[in-house]
Amino acid sequence: MTQHAPQAASEVAGDTILAVNNIEVIYDHVILVLKGVSLSVPKGGIVALLGANGAGKTTTLKAISNLLRAERGDVTKGNIRFHGEEVQALSPNQLVRRGCIQVMEGRHCFGHLTIEENLLTGAYTRRDGASAIRDDLDMVYTYFPRLKERRQSQAGYTSGGEQQMCAIGRALMSRPDMILLDEPSMGLAPQLVEEIFEIVKELNGTQGVSFLLAEQNTNVALKYATYGYILEAGRIVLDGDAKALRENEDVKEFYLGVGGEGRRSFRAVKHYKRRKRWLA
Repeated sequence: MTQHAPQAASEVAGDTILAVNNIEVIYDHVILVLKGVSLSVPKGGIVALLGANGAGKTTTLKAISNLLRAERGDVTKGNIRFHGEEVQALSPNQLVRRGCIQVMEGRHCFGHLTIEENLLTGAYTRRDGASAIRDDLDMVYTYFPRLKERRQSQAGYTSGGEQQMCAIGRALMSRPDMILLDEPSMGLAPQLVEEIFEIVKELNGTQGVSFLLAEQNTNVALKYATYGYILEAGRIVLDGDAKALRENEDVKEFYLGVGGEGRRSFRAVKHYKRRKRWLA
């Protein structure tokens, strides 16, 4: 597989819903977390952002969704474009109104509210009336029939899988063009993980929602994504078509657990050479 720099926004603007161009993220004005990260998501695509814990996946998603400021983080270089417009200066609320929303790691449902009340909180930015919101609630129940069964249950007393479904359903209630999905498989049984990713695939195919998935579960992410980026220590070290990444020997060894004698870093592999990613 040929290693190459991700395409800049100007090269793919016509087909791209999200373009992250050479961003740098610093926490507390001193801690450099992301270093020249570039990636793009095509309209109607599913893209995986892969890497070990601490690689920078969540920080990347929060940079896109503009949630960094709440954690004293800032995008200090580069730019982020959604639908072709720079959005890094917007508030999270403004970005949701434009069609991009993040489902946080750990689900973060309101435990004291019912499932249905949680779902309805996702529509708080909308101004198209109760009837349209009710139609979309019925749509969410169509994709997540288990939520319909538990709609009057307090979210805090439902299973982890049901809470993850609730979090995704809540995001859908904002009528997004794109969902940033952070570690959807965390803490879930393999069967539930497959069920949730199948729903993601169906939402992508039938509703046209684009997804950027941050995942440690490389195997399942590459099964459903069409393209993938691998982060290590705040840098993109490899990217390519999902099928090519699944067949890449380094990816098999380091992230799929196939071959090798223990987990190492990509940077420890002599034959692997990361190309610098600079914008023209």
